[in-house]
Parts: sequence; C-alpha cells; structure tokens
Amino acid sequence: MSLVEVHGLHKSFGSNHVLRGIDLDIAAGSVTVVVGPSGCGKTTLLRCLNGLEKPEEGLVEIAGNSIDYATRPGKSAIQKLRAQTGFVFQAHHLFPHRTALQNITEGPIYGQRKPVAEAEAYGRELLAQVGLEDRADAYPHELSGGQQQRVGIARALALQPKLLLFDEPTSALDPEIVGDVLQVMRRLARDGWTMIVVTHEIHFATQVANQAIFIDEGKIVEQGTPQQVLTAPSQPRTQEFLRRVLDPLADEEPQPGADRLAKEE
Repeated sequence: MSLVEVHGLHKSFGSNHVLRGIDLDIAAGSVTVVVGPSGCGKTTLLRCLNGLEKPEEGLVEIAGNSIDYATRPGKSAIQKLRAQTGFVFQAHHLFPHRTALQNITEGPIYGQRKPVAEAEAYGRELLAQVGLEDRADAYPHELSGGQQQRVGIARALALQPKLLLFDEPTSALDPEIVGDVLQVMRRLARDGWTMIVVTHEIHFATQVANQAIFIDEGKIVEQGTPQQVLTAPSQPRTQEFLRRVLDPLADEEPQPGADRLAKEE
C-alpha cells in the first residue's frame, strides 16, 4: 500500500527550474534512496515533501493527507502535511542552548502539546535506541558530529511521523563515525519505518533500500530496485554518475612518473 504519492511536482527558484515533473510512489514500510549529482534537486524534493518549500505545481499525498500545490494551499494544509514527516538534516541543526533531551522533546511539548513527563520519558527511550542514553544532559558542543546526528534522528522520531526524510545524513561526518549513524538507520529500516534517504552511501543503499531513484537536472532518470539502479543501471547518465562516485579518480590523467613508481614498488 502506498504511503506517499507524488504527481507532476515542479519547483523553480527564479529562472532555475529545479524539479521538472517528479512522480513518486512510496510503499509503507519501505526505504527509498535518492541519488544524483549536486544541484540535481534531491534536497529540494525532500523539502517540498516536508512543506519547507512550496512547489508551483504538483500533487503530494502522505498518509492520506494531500495537497494540490496548483491551488496555492494555505498554511494549515501545509502544516497538516508536515506533521506526517520527520526531517533529519545534513548539518544537524540542533538548538545549541538546549541539551540532547531538550532538543528531542521541544517538538512534542511545544508543537504537539504533549505532557512534559510523557515527552521526556519517550525522549529517553529514543536516546537509548540511538545509543546515547547516557548523554541526555549533554549540550550539542559536548557531542561529536555523529552523536549530534543521532540526536537529530531521535528528534525526528519523537514526533512519531509516518515518513522519515534524511538529507545526506552522513556527508558532514568524519569517515570513522559514519557507521554509527548508518547502523541506527539500518535498525529503523528493520523496524519498518518508511524512509526516503538522499545519500551517496552506495553500499548502504544496496543493503538496506527497497527502491532506488537516480535524479539528474530535476528529472527522474532511472528508478527500480537498488540492484537494478545502483549495480546494473541501464541509463548512460546513471552509469556515468556511479562510475565517478565509486571511483573519483577514474577520469584523472596519471601523474608523470606514476608508471615508473608503480614498477619500483
């Protein structure tokens, strides 16, 4: 059963037509990864689904809540759609003056009007789920980048959304701690959360995702299973992108003397 349906989504910033007629169908409990070059519209797509950006055209439906952006919907309709989603940002965006637990409980207490004790109890459960049960009282500057991102995931979960949106959640992290965040995301996938993940972590995508989408110049160029799109793509543009992601030095000319040095070694 579809949890998310998107039809004919268009978004421009001035003369820059970023999304050019995106159509999506996301099954409940599935993981969809979105890959593509910088500037192709991946982040804009997530922000349109969350209502942080308003498309000029397109129908978006999440968990039975639908908006036709051609009708210029009001603030309340957009807020109702946004309430179905939890957003994990690339750069954490934690409140620096609040503890890890306070960052997690902010939305439930002030946005959803939940009792403080209830929100804090659930917040501590979520911290335990992401392996940070002993860091509830720590401020963001006392946490590593990976720990901050895991708090960000717990904050998104605290709203109990139907859909989790991840915008390149590991791209700003040191390579040594990327695995900690990906492990949390793997557990979420096993627990049945519906997730759309913008990422360049191709190995993670092939292991965890049910669907992969390659976007270029605001259009979906190829979509299918991760095995189809990420390991045996049919479209030349997808093939070129993956070649460059998996082997960034593939197009570089060998340095003078490189052959000689290789032989000496």
